[in-house]
Amino acid sequence: MERDQDSRHHVVLVGAGFGGLQAAKALGKADNVRVTVVDRYNHHLFQPLLYQVATAVLNPSDISAPIRTVLRSRNTEVLLAEAKSVDARRKVLVVEGGEIPYDSLVLATGATHSYFKHPEWAQVAPGLKTLEDAVRMRERVLTAFEAAERESDPERQRQWMTFVIIGAGPTGVELAGALSYMTRHGLPKDFRRIDTRQARVILLEGLPRVLSTYPEELSEAAKRDLEKLHVEVRTGALVTGIDAEGVTFGDEHIATRTVLWGAGVAASPLVRSLEVPLDRAGRVKVTPLLTAPGLDDVYVIGDVAAAEQRGKPVPGIAPAAMQMGRHVAKTIRARLANKPLRAFRYHDKGSFAVIGRGYAVGLLFDKWRMKGLPAWCVWAGVHIAYLVGFRNRASVMLNWGYTFFTKGGRDMRLITGNVVKRMPALAASLQAPAVPPPPVRPELPASRPAPVH
Repeated sequence: MERDQDSRHHVVLVGAGFGGLQAAKALGKADNVRVTVVDRYNHHLFQPLLYQVATAVLNPSDISAPIRTVLRSRNTEVLLAEAKSVDARRKVLVVEGGEIPYDSLVLATGATHSYFKHPEWAQVAPGLKTLEDAVRMRERVLTAFEAAERESDPERQRQWMTFVIIGAGPTGVELAGALSYMTRHGLPKDFRRIDTRQARVILLEGLPRVLSTYPEELSEAAKRDLEKLHVEVRTGALVTGIDAEGVTFGDEHIATRTVLWGAGVAASPLVRSLEVPLDRAGRVKVTPLLTAPGLDDVYVIGDVAAAEQRGKPVPGIAPAAMQMGRHVAKTIRARLANKPLRAFRYHDKGSFAVIGRGYAVGLLFDKWRMKGLPAWCVWAGVHIAYLVGFRNRASVMLNWGYTFFTKGGRDMRLITGNVVKRMPALAASLQAPAVPPPPVRPELPASRPAPVH
């Protein structure tokens, strides 16, 4: 893309997540700026609710919205493209098939999975970052029950009905609680040969407690709630091996066909091309203005930014990313107007983790500790408020209300791929009995001609 004659300040924004969307909306009101939003997907995704798509509570369309529908300002252009690298010297963003010049660049590309130097685990332990990940995870879970229904070997049937989730941060805890709830309330009436209530959901955490970033009191409450929902919690369990037959940690091996990843994350690799200092997770150590060190025209926000405040890291959660996006937009506009620049200040409104129907823990304004039903109600209200679009808010609210009072949920247990070839052989009781061969009739002696006299 060549530089044109438009005299307006050109802001190229990579990633339409929470931070990117807020920055684009704020810059969309500026007459002296034109904005180009680049994303490899055409939709904004509400990532905190991905686990509910993976466990068949919500539809993918309930937590996503087309970027072009959200960003309709006349100074804003949306491009479906994948960013490959940044050439900071030439001030261009390199994308698949070309280059985009910029005056200011905002990187909000989010995070990806980290398998702690074991990339081979990704094939057998999928993570949860995109809608594709959620749909594949839902397919993997539902296929396990379909396979168990067909299985003739009791031991292999138990393997199909054992689910191991690695990592007890918010994603792992929420996924474990929702999956266990589904096995006991959503699925039992669907099958005839298996009792889904006998399924095992095992949550493994290498640290001494679940939700380690929360106060110990809330961490213990979350563990008790998980156990009430029949989740087996194992802390201090450092995983050393994962394959198609199960998970190994310490001296123990769990035989399972379904392993789900909710542990480490790493920053998007795009920021490496900036050639600036990064932390251990690959995030840029940003300045107080949220710029990359030595690059005043490159802003880094969200999960790819390692920002600190009062000696503590700013958490990698949606509210922080949204505040960063709005701050970057203000900084760019202030620079263009030759106004004083202000350092970023994160206002902690709290964080919550839901465990199941009516179970949650959280911190409100970093002061008030909440748990149980009150925490669940606050969590639900905040998530509905942050969803993009009235239709999504109404759909999620209606679905949650129905699920809460009926315990069953709506019929979203769809396997959209063809998984039949991965199914085990049919159990003997399901197959037609063998038809015995017809009896062999004894041969009669050949007739002899009558003698001639």
